[in-house]
Amino acid sequence: MPRNFRMDRWLLAAVILLTAATVQAQDFADQMTPTTPRHVVFGLPSGTGPQTRILVRDIYMLASNAATKMADWVGYQLDPAMVAGNAKTARQWKADPWLPANETLEPDDYDGANAALQVDRGHQAPLANFRGTPHWADSNVMSNITPQKSLLNQQSWRLLEEAERDYVVKTGRRVFVLTGPLYEREMPKLPGADEEHTIPSGYWRIIAVPAPQGSAAPIRVAAFIFEQETSGRRPAAGDAVPVRDVEQRAGLDFFWTLPDDVEARVEGTVDGALVQDLLGR
Repeated sequence: MPRNFRMDRWLLAAVILLTAATVQAQDFADQMTPTTPRHVVFGLPSGTGPQTRILVRDIYMLASNAATKMADWVGYQLDPAMVAGNAKTARQWKADPWLPANETLEPDDYDGANAALQVDRGHQAPLANFRGTPHWADSNVMSNITPQKSLLNQQSWRLLEEAERDYVVKTGRRVFVLTGPLYEREMPKLPGADEEHTIPSGYWRIIAVPAPQGSAAPIRVAAFIFEQETSGRRPAAGDAVPVRDVEQRAGLDFFWTLPDDVEARVEGTVDGALVQDLLGR
């Protein structure tokens, strides 16, 4: 059975606090060892509102927004075995069977969109990340897809996805990723869609990795923002922003189960060293 929930913030907080006890600032071991199917750490992103359904799949979870027909956020974890698999994947699009038909787009809603708007069907949880699992096809459901400008989808966004996979292989460590859309200006609609929807004006991505033992915070974080019109180029250090910037622009709250002082430390600045490690320079 799909795990669908409509949650406002107080109910979301209650669920999290029932399933993962609040921990002291120096003891985060249980938070960093997720249990299936847990794909985020230190709290589900909050701020999505009552129109949102939380869907939990084997390889990711997301908050599907019935108004925009897009996910407000998608969360997943990666480890070396998941990344290094050799499954033969394919882009076989399908409507999300866990959502009512009036809350999701279908594959043919994108017909003509590339020619008219120069957009691709852009994965939020990337297909290429899950070659080591038998569940890779779940990344092709439309709730995990957004209309993403082709230059962004095929260049900066794709290369950042590759960078997070390379980091996992290089370090042998698990990472946790959150990604989602921004709606900061009106964008043209998909010409073939018969449902009301909203196309993002940009995207954000947050990559969290466990910090070394004895660090002041339990995780290190690199966050990035890209506008839809990002030119065809590699992701750069200049695309990195503090997590707090993503929160303000997306209207979400991340890592909110951390003590306030630790959360402020994690979210308030850019971890330049981690950004360089990820981008390979």
